[in-house]
Amino acid sequence: MLNRRTLLRGAATAGALGAVWPLSAALSPAQAYAAAADLGVSWDPKPFTLGVASGDPMPTSVVLWTRLAPDPLAAEQPLPAAVEVKWTVAEDRELRRKVVCGTAPATSLLGHAVHVPVHGLRPGRTYYYAFEALGQRSRVGRTRTAPVGKVDKVRFASANCQAFHDGLYAAHRGIARENLDFVVHLGDYIYEHGQVGGSHIRDHDGPEILTLADYRKRHALYKGDPSLREAHAAHPWFLTWDDHEVVNDHSGTTGDAPFVKRRAAAYQAWYEHMPARAETGLPDIRIHQQRRWGDLLDLTILDLRQYRSAQNLADGTILGADQRAWLGRQIDSPSDAWHCWVNSIMLSQLAKPAGGYYFTDQWDGFRTERNSVLGQAHRKNLQDLVVITGDWHSAFVDDIRPDFDNPDAPVIGTEFTAHSVTSGAYSAEWNATNGPVMGKANPHLKYFEGNRYGYDVYEVTPRRWSTHMRVIGDRKVADSPVSTLTTFHVDRGKPGSYEDPATIGSAAQYRRR
Repeated sequence: MLNRRTLLRGAATAGALGAVWPLSAALSPAQAYAAAADLGVSWDPKPFTLGVASGDPMPTSVVLWTRLAPDPLAAEQPLPAAVEVKWTVAEDRELRRKVVCGTAPATSLLGHAVHVPVHGLRPGRTYYYAFEALGQRSRVGRTRTAPVGKVDKVRFASANCQAFHDGLYAAHRGIARENLDFVVHLGDYIYEHGQVGGSHIRDHDGPEILTLADYRKRHALYKGDPSLREAHAAHPWFLTWDDHEVVNDHSGTTGDAPFVKRRAAAYQAWYEHMPARAETGLPDIRIHQQRRWGDLLDLTILDLRQYRSAQNLADGTILGADQRAWLGRQIDSPSDAWHCWVNSIMLSQLAKPAGGYYFTDQWDGFRTERNSVLGQAHRKNLQDLVVITGDWHSAFVDDIRPDFDNPDAPVIGTEFTAHSVTSGAYSAEWNATNGPVMGKANPHLKYFEGNRYGYDVYEVTPRRWSTHMRVIGDRKVADSPVSTLTTFHVDRGKPGSYEDPATIGSAAQYRRR
């Protein structure tokens, strides 16, 4: 099987950022911060250098996040073991019409991160929030609670695969400026590896990260991109993860003792830097969940890393027994809403012309379980299913069928795989050659475009789902303009997608006619 990392090593780059990697071990602290500045990094004023965020919006609750990090690239912060942090939620950006406030401890045990599950809010409302500590106040963030009852429209975005060494976050700048109800991150928020070929960094990416201190510094560096902090402050986020939050192509249930220790460190650092609701304790955080946006949208957020077995086993699982049973219950008792599965790696089959599959790290490596899940969805007549996916660094649109090997099997849903924020895609030559090859070998594949970077915006009404593929002009440019490459629609009650006539002439390496 062709290894994805091998392909990425040959990927065309968008140009050199031309700077030394700030986390290189040979650098002094002053040199590290100078190198970070050369990469366009800046932080909010101390101690709230990493900004603020909100997440997991529910009708009466939302999680607020910050982390005190006056020295963001340091392994340990120059702070007391515990710092009291005040938080405020209000109806206005000036925080004059206060709704609720309180205090929370920021302790060294969790890297001085703060997670506040705020309760008692009103459904479907916009709120503003901020933190205070050590005589300083954070920037003001904006959040929104989920509505209840009848909803006429929801508008949200997804982002995925944002390798910091591959470019600047113009896509997050675009997300921050969109009129959205929330954002979904589909995984690969950070990358763990050291030097890779094709990197824009002339020197090196530093060593592969292994420890809690390593992961903390990597997350803090990523948060140094001002556009990422702006996107977090602008909207509440739902979150899942993929492999690079820990290590490339890992299986969460297999590995030796060093891997188990590394995974625990990675998951803790992820939690310390995300507006996540801790429903179970570290390091085994439960992140799969279902969330509703009124009567219009059900979000089923999947965890496709923590419980999976090895690939290509007859009885292999990508979900794990408990999550598989949980998903089965969602399928058996669906609401009368759009059903959106938040999926970090491609669900649809991607077969090679001569047999086999391009990448079995995705659902193609767990075919028995995929057939079981989609067969159940078909038998139970699950309606209005849309799957949103990341990982591939390219855009795909697929019809979902319960049996991908049978072109006469009914279409039961649509999968939209989004472009990456920055992570290197395959070369234009590879895309031009292989787009038609993939299309010919996979009759359910309707669209492929791999030369661009960006994010997707989803506009959902009771009658139609629309996916707008937003792309940036140049990932070397922090304020690169955003445009809409194309738009696909799914009509309520009619499985399958179609491209908007106004954008059907846009560039692509494959489009089924």
